[in-house]
Amino acid sequence: MTDISVLGSLTVTHAGRSIVPTAAKPRKVLALLALRPDQTVSVSAFLEELWEQRPPRSALTTLQTYILRLRHLIDEAEHGRAGAGAGSRPPSREVLATWGNGYLLGTHGGRIDIQEFEQFASAGHRSMAAADHRAASGYFRRALALWRDEALVDVQAGPLLSTAIRHLEEQRLSVLSRRVEADLKLGRHHELLSDLASLCAQYPLHEGFQAQYMLALCRAGRRSDALQTFQRLRSRIREELAMDPSPALHRLQQAILNGDAGLDLPEHPVQESALRIAG
Repeated sequence: MTDISVLGSLTVTHAGRSIVPTAAKPRKVLALLALRPDQTVSVSAFLEELWEQRPPRSALTTLQTYILRLRHLIDEAEHGRAGAGAGSRPPSREVLATWGNGYLLGTHGGRIDIQEFEQFASAGHRSMAAADHRAASGYFRRALALWRDEALVDVQAGPLLSTAIRHLEEQRLSVLSRRVEADLKLGRHHELLSDLASLCAQYPLHEGFQAQYMLALCRAGRRSDALQTFQRLRSRIREELAMDPSPALHRLQQAILNGDAGLDLPEHPVQESALRIAG
């Protein structure tokens, strides 16, 4: 059984023991395999990640050396397992298999944090669609709790890994935004203020977080702070992008100025309208 975690440092264990190499390029090879568990990763993908457009003549031989090194680590993990006999058959070619024109890392029922993240996120989205905001918040929190740091934080990412890391970060931010949305619908605006202030500082051009912060401030009785948040965002967007905030942000600003009933707490009969204004 092989467990894989990429939502933070790269962690891959077989039989309870780490098989992550210390050298940078073999670690990249393992990271590509870990991002596509139980699927074939083509040789061409490894070559692009390792050497981009300039693979040396020895690239294929070098890649095979890296694969052999990973298989050796798998063998060491297997033989180091409690109760493993000296004559046990090394499983490395079953765990890290040659498959067509590529290689496949088999998990054999192991835990994969990306899959768990996606499962919790999907459950959260379904709960949101059913207006079960308490369940949605719980599922989204469980999904986000799987993140230990930035994805593959200890891997020197090339072009393919960099693209995958950006995609994972976009997924994380999407789930985080939905979790905040669910909590706003539950009337947890006071609890959210600190988190949203930090998120707005970290992602100053993220209009979704800014809108949620404005709404939370307004519901907490801090309308002037909500309007100042809009002004800061507008100034920054104009300065850095030569643009204006989206129409949705302008509508939210106007609703705050007008004291729109749609900004009331979720228990209000028009509880859904505030987030429509915001997004």
